[in-house]
Amino acid sequence: MRETRSDGELLRAIAADGDRRAFEELYRRYAPWLVARLRGRCSDAGIVDDVVQETFLAVWRGNARYREEGDVAGWLWRIGSRRLIDALRGDGARGRLRQTLARLRHRDEVSAEERVLAGVEHGDLAGALVRLSPELRAVLQATVIDGLTTREAAVLLGIPPGTVKTRALRARKQLREALA
Repeated sequence: MRETRSDGELLRAIAADGDRRAFEELYRRYAPWLVARLRGRCSDAGIVDDVVQETFLAVWRGNARYREEGDVAGWLWRIGSRRLIDALRGDGARGRLRQTLARLRHRDEVSAEERVLAGVEHGDLAGALVRLSPELRAVLQATVIDGLTTREAAVLLGIPPGTVKTRALRARKQLREALA
């Protein structure tokens, strides 16, 4: 009977030879633990399962390299937690838009987002978006459609965060006026 291989031996076998048995052993050893930890951060079992799968795919494909510093569980946790953040950000744009719309429903003034949604049905949304300057459209793309934070949009667009905020306000105002 073969003795149990260490985590380091498993990872070296996966990286060097694409050893499927080593990968399966590593997965059996750590996947349940990673699922339990991630579920403590996210209640959506589907997202957690996807993140665990992506984490182990990164290990299998060699996208994540273990440098033999620290323990393997901590290394897998760092990969998994980053993937979870990415997954939540991806859904975050829709979630933030829904939350914003829900808060604004109780106000007298209709939000630009609500006007945009109404414009899809009743107005000239495409025309209103085309009339925005490329800079304003880029900010809307980054913050509303892609769901990036102001800081992330600033990095992507190569402009200061304050400029992102200003352009977003101007874009919303122009859309509100165009769709009124």
